[in-house]
Amino acid sequence: MTETATAAAGQVSDEELLARFPGQPVDHDSAAHYRGRLAHRLLINRCGDCGTWHQPPRPVCPACWSSNVVATEVAGTGTVHLAIFLHQGPPAPGVDYATPHPVVTVDLDEQPGLRFTSTVVDADRERVRVGDRVALEWIDRGGAPLPVFRVVEAAGSAGGESA
Repeated sequence: MTETATAAAGQVSDEELLARFPGQPVDHDSAAHYRGRLAHRLLINRCGDCGTWHQPPRPVCPACWSSNVVATEVAGTGTVHLAIFLHQGPPAPGVDYATPHPVVTVDLDEQPGLRFTSTVVDADRERVRVGDRVALEWIDRGGAPLPVFRVVEAAGSAGGESA
C-alpha cells in the first residue's frame, strides 16, 4: 500500500470507520487496528515498556500493567496452532458453507503464544493442518479489507512440497 493510502486510512473519522466495518467490535481500544486494516497492515498491540505483544487489543499490558500500548504492525507470518472447519454459520458475504469453511488460529512469529484467528484462502480444505506455515494475505469481505492467511509450507513437508 502506498504512503498516501496509509495516511488516508489514518485520517478516517470514527463514523466512517464504523460504517466500513458494520457489526465489528470497533471501539476505542481497537480503532487503530481497523484503521490499519484499511491500509492492509495487520496491527497488534505491543507494550512500549516491556515489549510484550498482546491480542485482542486491550488498554493495558497484561504482563506489566502499563498503559503504554501501541498498535504495531506484524509481519503476518506464523504457524497454524488450531484449525476447525465450519459446516454452517451465519450468512457472511463471500463464504460458501457448501463445503467446510476453514478457520485457523495462527501463532504469529513475533512472540510465542501471540495468536490471531482468521481463515485460510486458496488451500485444499482437507490439507489445512496444525503446523502449517502461513503468510498474511488480504481479501475484501463485505466491502472491507479482511486479513487472511495462505499456506506457504504444509506441516511435515520439505521445501514446500505437500506431505
